[in-house]
Amino acid sequence: MGEILHASRPSPRTSGPSKMDMRLDDIKAIGIVGAGQMGRGIAQVCATTGYHVQLVDVAEPSLTEALAKIRTGLERAVERGSLTGHQAGEVLALIHPIVQLDRLQEADLVIEAIPEDLALKQELFAELNRICRTPTVLASNTSSISITKLGAASGRPDRVVGLHFMNPAPVMRLVEVVRGLETSERTMTLAMDLAKRMGKIPVVAKDVPGFIVNRILIPLINEAVFALEEGVASAEDIDLAMTTGANHPVGPLALADRIGLDTVLAICEVLYQDLGDPKFRPCPLLRRYAEAGWLGRKTGHGFYVYEEVRGTGREAMGDEIRPLASRPSPLA
Repeated sequence: MGEILHASRPSPRTSGPSKMDMRLDDIKAIGIVGAGQMGRGIAQVCATTGYHVQLVDVAEPSLTEALAKIRTGLERAVERGSLTGHQAGEVLALIHPIVQLDRLQEADLVIEAIPEDLALKQELFAELNRICRTPTVLASNTSSISITKLGAASGRPDRVVGLHFMNPAPVMRLVEVVRGLETSERTMTLAMDLAKRMGKIPVVAKDVPGFIVNRILIPLINEAVFALEEGVASAEDIDLAMTTGANHPVGPLALADRIGLDTVLAICEVLYQDLGDPKFRPCPLLRRYAEAGWLGRKTGHGFYVYEEVRGTGREAMGDEIRPLASRPSPLA
């Protein structure tokens, strides 16, 4: 949060972009579609950088919950001293929750952060092409789905790019910038510059399933679930082995709970289907947990069981990534 806060702010709008040209200083308003875990985190990052944010979700309760969690995150930043109370208020005031997608017609950039479903994303990108002005750049926070396919669905493939933020977006510094087959060099430059303005470290990734991080990370998590299913060790001991033996800051099963087991499963399936290699086959235990609704932190139950801090109404997060619970789930 502190690094993002001190990133350079967008300058006041002087004139609109030309018909086909969007530059970094033309971006004043950013639309975020999807108010879930990633969408609300990206919204907080954009607002902290000084952008006006339209946070869109079809469900008003999701927007209400997103704003509450953003407010909680800002309060923690104030407690840590990385923001003042006044600055936190300014950030929150820049985020505008809306349920009507059509209101994104004035957005200069739109970042999609809906569930990892190709058909849903293709439908959304086609609709955004209808709604948004010609120069508007459409970005996806997808963690595994082809940017080329989304570009083709959008009708403006030269202005479609992947902006894959890591979770939690306000904390993690990396952004994978993914070039689709027809993504223009100008769009890539804009995406790289935008990530840097937000205080992030961008890396360019080829448009292949999983890009960089998830191509490496998700098989590791999946293998940890196989180890759990086969009784190699308990969830606690698997994570302890990787944190103390491989010097990972968090174990793979606790990290899966942080990401969301439904998301981990979806990425596994994309890797398996698109690459055709059996090493990416999702572990049956991972699928059973997802089908049971045991999705990790967001549902209070995954490979660990999570509780709320009494009297605060918020989930105990510890140091952002350390699991609260110490007992593995009974199905493990």
